[in-house]
Amino acid sequence: MFGLTRGMGIDLGTASVLIYIKGKGVVLREPSVIAVESNYRKVLAVGEEARLMIGRTPGNIIAIRPMRDGVIADYQVTEAMLKHLISNVCGRRRLFKPDVAIGVPSGGTSVERRAVLEAATAAGARRIYLIEEPVAAAIGAGLDIMEPSGNMVVDIGGGTSDIAVISLGGIVASESLRVAGDTFDEVIARYVKRVYNLAIGERTSEDIKIEIGTAFPDMEEKSLEIRGRDMVTGLPRTLKLSSNEIYEALSETVQVIINGVKSVLEQTPPELAADIIDKGIIITGGGALLRGFDLMLMKETGIPVHIPENPTYSVVLGAGKVLDNISEMPREIIVAMKAM
Repeated sequence: MFGLTRGMGIDLGTASVLIYIKGKGVVLREPSVIAVESNYRKVLAVGEEARLMIGRTPGNIIAIRPMRDGVIADYQVTEAMLKHLISNVCGRRRLFKPDVAIGVPSGGTSVERRAVLEAATAAGARRIYLIEEPVAAAIGAGLDIMEPSGNMVVDIGGGTSDIAVISLGGIVASESLRVAGDTFDEVIARYVKRVYNLAIGERTSEDIKIEIGTAFPDMEEKSLEIRGRDMVTGLPRTLKLSSNEIYEALSETVQVIINGVKSVLEQTPPELAADIIDKGIIITGGGALLRGFDLMLMKETGIPVHIPENPTYSVVLGAGKVLDNISEMPREIIVAMKAM
């Protein structure tokens, strides 16, 4: 615990919450899941402990993912989750209310951003700064976004894929798609159900994506044995899946993101497009880890594609860096703020 913590960067994602503290790095990474009593009066578990309960709880306990498509779907539960995680980092008897910088989707509405500000305030933050996720991801990936040169970032999270071209500290062209890691999981579950009449849960779909998921057809063949419920007999059944099958299942969804990248490139001024050809496209977020996605994007656009050393940390590191240097940051980087 860090009782004297005055500032932290937060990536409040659909799949995971990450917290960064200056001088300590990323101190917390937990799934965005909370388990509560059915009457919502008591929080029973948060993070990984709650994730293990998904699909396995009795009637009086609910395991909830309060973030959907990159935005707050359940305000009350998000507030409780944030309060719990901030207390874990700062200590329950903290001396100061922390300043917080939070990444938000670039296509978020003012209402959605207001919900994030209010939830962070209720969770105990003092000043809250909201930074668009592609900007935070670019900063976290080590790009100099203040120079008069084009940088392209594709941040594929759990709920949204944020695509942006950034120059002189601002977004020149962007698109936010509600197609991302969670969509991959849903598509895999539908494929298994359609082809094999086997019902599988969220966690199994995610395991398939991580273990044998691929976005490029010529990758090394892998296989995975999974278990689910037979839709015909109603009994448990085991099935072996191949990575080629998962490529087939994911190809249409992957193409939606690639088409989004092409759309943003079409909106990009020629000079900045030339910069992007030289520098390449940076992909961040958990979706950057989908095997072969960088190769498929490179094949479709003809532009080099790079993945930072730890792409899942890019947004939270960027949010933290903005907060660490808030007095030097241009006003355009902060899309919304609130002070107690």
